[in-house]
Amino acid sequence: MSVQIKCFQEIITIGYRVYHSYELPWFRTLSWYFLICVNYFFYGETVADYFGALVQREEPLQFLVRYHRFISFALYLAGFCMFVLSLVKKHYRLQFYMFAWTHVTLLIVVTQSHLVIQNLFEGMIWFIVPISIVICNDIMAYLFGFFFGRTPLIKLSPKKTWEGFIGGFFSTVVFSFIVSKQITYQYFVCPVEYNSETNRFAVECQPPDLFIQQEYTLPAVVENTIGQKTVHLYPFQIHSVALSSFASLIGPFGGFFASGFKRAFKIKDFADTIPGHGGIMDRFDCQYLMATFTHVYIASFIRGPNPSKVLQQLLVLQPEQQLSIFNTLRSHLRERGILPPAVLEDERK
Repeated sequence: MSVQIKCFQEIITIGYRVYHSYELPWFRTLSWYFLICVNYFFYGETVADYFGALVQREEPLQFLVRYHRFISFALYLAGFCMFVLSLVKKHYRLQFYMFAWTHVTLLIVVTQSHLVIQNLFEGMIWFIVPISIVICNDIMAYLFGFFFGRTPLIKLSPKKTWEGFIGGFFSTVVFSFIVSKQITYQYFVCPVEYNSETNRFAVECQPPDLFIQQEYTLPAVVENTIGQKTVHLYPFQIHSVALSSFASLIGPFGGFFASGFKRAFKIKDFADTIPGHGGIMDRFDCQYLMATFTHVYIASFIRGPNPSKVLQQLLVLQPEQQLSIFNTLRSHLRERGILPPAVLEDERK
């Protein structure tokens, strides 16, 4: 949250200075108000999604969860109306510039910060590995570029070279393949879940198949080369290659985008928060892009039906609704012949 707020502050401050928005009424107040509104919406969605069973125990929270989206929309509308009321004839165009600036900043910073939180709830490993491979790529691309760099890569960043780009790619893939094997412990791979029986949050689970070693048959060419038919790997190691490939090939474009942005407004860094490095946003430009890709990757290729979430949703239903679902499910299982014989015997009795 603190990183998100600082990144937002850095970008808003740039707009404030570049467009000389010193006389705009309510500009900064409204910018921070919209930040609060959007965070309220996203964090409320997360709480309702992951901790619904816990929240339903408290009546005031039940109201907030049930009408969360309406409350969020009402808060946003209040800010929207305040903006319209703040319009001043001589500043119309500038005020709309800054209104758009604020919303684009919210999209870039807050939305992607929310995706980082979503990744965390899937398991710490989905947070640690993406962050570490981006850092690794930055370091290795710099080292390869420093020692071997000869060919410029892109005009936006004259110091970037093809040698650094390619060297960073291969180094990052190897790094991710090794690291992803070393942190497949339960604490890192299990999602954070609320256990209604023990009334506590837990990071305990039967590790998914993704984090259990499996045997893979090697292609004939590789087999003839190394004299080995099979290899034992964690499936996550294979997925880590996809993540590291994105971090190396596409991730740097987040940095190029930030470079173009800074050149457009004739600034060297987003801020001077970190001596020698610039602002927080200077360090997180690629990280935000990587977090978004990780979220999309999980949703597309990893995440399946979650029995725990289904159970949480069932627990907040009314008793008659729970009973109706139970009877429907029992009939469905009986028709498919899935019910154990002991259960069928009990039903006949």
